[in-house]
Amino acid sequence: MSAKMIEVRWHGRGGQGAKTAALLFAEAVLATGKYIQAFPEYGPERMGAPVQSFNRVSEDPITVHSGVTNPDFVVILDPTLIESVAVTEGVGKDGKIIVNTSFSAQEISNQLGIDASQVYVVNASQIAKETIGKDYPNTPLLGALVKVIGNLDINGVLEDTKGKLAVKFRHKPEVIEGNLSSIKRAYDEVKSHG
Repeated sequence: MSAKMIEVRWHGRGGQGAKTAALLFAEAVLATGKYIQAFPEYGPERMGAPVQSFNRVSEDPITVHSGVTNPDFVVILDPTLIESVAVTEGVGKDGKIIVNTSFSAQEISNQLGIDASQVYVVNASQIAKETIGKDYPNTPLLGALVKVIGNLDINGVLEDTKGKLAVKFRHKPEVIEGNLSSIKRAYDEVKSHG
């Protein structure tokens, strides 16, 4: 494989959109010409129960079809999961964790017990409330993930996401604009410890 494959694990609760975010992310990255995989972990998908979804991104065809055990990036939609789920499991010293929170990266790194340089924070819930009108942190976190990965084109992601949302919400332009605004704001507002 000529380019490194990127693996992502999303942690959320049933109904928060972890699966939807992984699918939107995959479709948007696919539109930029990369190879992708997106899949949820199936289990007790009750409303509010912890759930996981996964992505793989590569410049080359992806031949791996097993679960993601050593993610390069972990996205946490619900910060209360830090207390009850092993969100750092399998994350190496170069791995990055993005958390939906109002706390600082330093506070979250202390809570997780990992180096602050690995932690990124964005108040995705607040952004969602202000742009979409509801606490749906998944779409803002899509923007934060694109920023933290660093080599993805945010404009391509926004354009593809706009097209996908236009199909589903063609009679609700405010939903489309709100979601796009939330992605762009989280892209701009995600912070590390520095």
